[in-house]
Order: sequence, then structure tokens, then C-alpha cells
Amino acid sequence: MVFTLLLLLGSAALVYVGCEFFVNGVEWVGQKLGIAQNAVGTLLAAFGTALPESVVTFVAVVLGTTPEAKDIGVGAALGGPLVLATVSYAATGWSILLFRRRRSQGGKLLIDGGRLARDQIAFLGIFVVKVVLGFVAFPGKPFTGFVFLAAYGVYFWRELRQQSTEAEGHLEVLRIRPLQTDPRAVWVFLQTGVALVAVFIGSQVFVAQLEGLAVGLGVPGHIIALLLSPVATELPETMNAIIWVRQGKERLALANISGAMMIQATVPSALGLFFTPWRFDTALALAGAVTMLSIVYLILTLRSARLTAGRLSLVGLGYAAFAAVFIATR
Repeated sequence: MVFTLLLLLGSAALVYVGCEFFVNGVEWVGQKLGIAQNAVGTLLAAFGTALPESVVTFVAVVLGTTPEAKDIGVGAALGGPLVLATVSYAATGWSILLFRRRRSQGGKLLIDGGRLARDQIAFLGIFVVKVVLGFVAFPGKPFTGFVFLAAYGVYFWRELRQQSTEAEGHLEVLRIRPLQTDPRAVWVFLQTGVALVAVFIGSQVFVAQLEGLAVGLGVPGHIIALLLSPVATELPETMNAIIWVRQGKERLALANISGAMMIQATVPSALGLFFTPWRFDTALALAGAVTMLSIVYLILTLRSARLTAGRLSLVGLGYAAFAAVFIATR
């Protein structure tokens, strides 16, 4: 148990340090490739940090040989968006309040509310279809997975083509080349790649140790699969958000979460539709409902220009409510 705790803490530290180098490196990657800053968050950072949970889904639904294994993959495909829509967004709000004394904008939430609202509406539309498919069966249902892949392709193309806006904050020096104001691309990609590997390894070890600890404490398997594992696999997005908020770059933090949500709504869903019956039970339906309610709340506050750090942090209550109901009904 002591060894498990040490590995848990060590892997969490590795994820955090890896994220520090990753967010620094990925901003430089965007600068080298001429990609708009917001797209750095929605595409580059989101793609990198979505790897851990995507791997969980892929291994479970493609390589899994039992119905239980495939159920874990479907649960991960629902648990990821749930955690991002509640815990990760709430962590962003909490971080703004926590670091308000060291941020030039204090506790203010400076974002493009219209763009973020459009992203949430796009996610909600795809996610509703994803949930509805979990309750119906019809010939050719697996082929609907291609629709989700196409939807992400459209989103990716739209984000890639967006026009650059005024940069948020300043681009810090590359961590591994601190004396160079314009490091060579090879150093930029090297730091970003190594950092991403560290985040991937750290998150996988963290998930394994968290599951081992939970089993050692007698926590039921279904709680691990739908409550604990998704929080662990979404750790990179949450860490990135905290780091970027500390630097006064909440637009990047929210873009990273929003982009990761779009990946989670499409790619794992496509895998689930290809390789499983994609049928939801009560717990998965509850996870989908809480996710949708959280996103509707965000859309309404964004459209009315009333979203603040405090109101953003309230979405964390959605996850707490889900956990309470889920545990109480098991």
C-alpha cells in the first residue's frame, strides 16, 4: 500500500512537470507552424492530452475480448466528457480565484464568450446524438461511427482555418533553451514530444495505481470504472488548465478543455460504435444527462455574458451530484 501511494504521488508529479514543459512547448509549436493561439489549445494541446483516455477506450473496445472489457471502453467514452464538462472546467474557475493575486487580470475571466459558446453548442449537438444512439438498435448502426469521425474532421478544419487574434499573455522562453529568444524548431518539437511522453506515462501509471489503491481499499469495480478512472485520465487537461490560468491564459486553458471534449465526443464514440453494441445502462444515461446539463448551464451563462470564475467553478457540483446518485443507487 505504501509503495502504491508513493507511485501515485510520483506519477502525479510526473504528469504535472510534463504538463509544464508540454504547455510551454506546444505554444512554440503553434508559433512555428503559424497556428492561431486558440487553435493551439483546441487542436494541438487537446490532441496530445486526449491520448491517455483515447488509449483506454481503444484497448478496451478493440483489444478487449469480454463484454466487461468492452463495457469499460464505453464507460470511458462517457466518463471523459463528464469529467471535462464538470471537474476540468471547475478547476479552471477555482484556479482563477486561487491565482488572482499573481495574475494581471486578477480574478476576471477574460474570454471570447461567443466563440466558446459556439464550441459548446457544437459539442452538445454531437453529444446528444451519441447518447441517443446508446438507446436504439438498427441495422448499420456501427457505420454511424464514420459520422462522428467526419464531424471531428469538420471541427478540426474549421479550427485550423480560424484567423489569428490578439495573443493572450506572452510566449515564455522554451524551457530547454532558456537563453534563446527564437529556438530552432528541432528543440521545440523535442521538448514537446518528450513532455508528451512523460505525461502519457505518468497518467497511465497514475490510473493503474489509483485503481490498485481503490481495490486495496475495497472500492467496487464499477465505481473505479466510471468515477475514478475518468478523473485520472483527464488529469493532463486539468493540469494544463491550471498552468495556463496561472500564467493568465484562461482562453488557452478553456480552449484545451473544449477541444478535448470535442475529441472525446467523436473519436472514442466512433470506436465504441465500430466494436461494441453501444448500449447504455442507467449509470451511463445518468453520466450523459449530467454532462448535457453542465454544458447547457455553460451555454446559457456564456450567451448572457454572465460567466465568471465563480460561476464556472459551480459546474463541479454536477460531478459531485453524479457521484452521490451513482454510489447511492449501487
